[in-house]
Amino acid sequence: MRPAHGQVLHFSEDPSITRFVPHLAATARQPGEYVWAVDAARSPDYWFPRQCPRAMAWTSDGTSRVHAIEYGWLERMRTVELYAYRLPASMFRPFGEDGAGGAHAHVATEPVMPLGPAERVGDLFALHEEAGIELRVLANLWPFWDEVTRSSLEFSGIRLRNALPRSME
Repeated sequence: MRPAHGQVLHFSEDPSITRFVPHLAATARQPGEYVWAVDAARSPDYWFPRQCPRAMAWTSDGTSRVHAIEYGWLERMRTVELYAYRLPASMFRPFGEDGAGGAHAHVATEPVMPLGPAERVGDLFALHEEAGIELRVLANLWPFWDEVTRSSLEFSGIRLRNALPRSME
């Protein structure tokens, strides 16, 4: 599930959104009210249940990518009904650096109407497989995260506050 040319995507577990209104996200690290979306390159970051903590790493040339979740999220990955909304890219601007000099998201500061109804994303494991993204299931994300953040790989972590606590070993 990726956007077509001229589109960005917003992923949600709510299939009934008819209008996206800028808001201050509860987890915001920056001021401002936004509608959030992602482009084709960052769409795989959101092939997860919304609250699922995940650590992601990829090579700088983008030829190899790994995503990791914890065992406790495996059943939710299997059963979540995730939807994607196609939004007009012309209403959005790039936001943030992804480590490779590109945006990690796109934001709009005005209300945005979807280009159509929500589309069911489908099997999240199949999406990863079809995209050639290795999906790892780990007892705890922190050892993987620590290794990745010390490496030369590009990386991103989402909802890490929902991960299990660090092991005391």
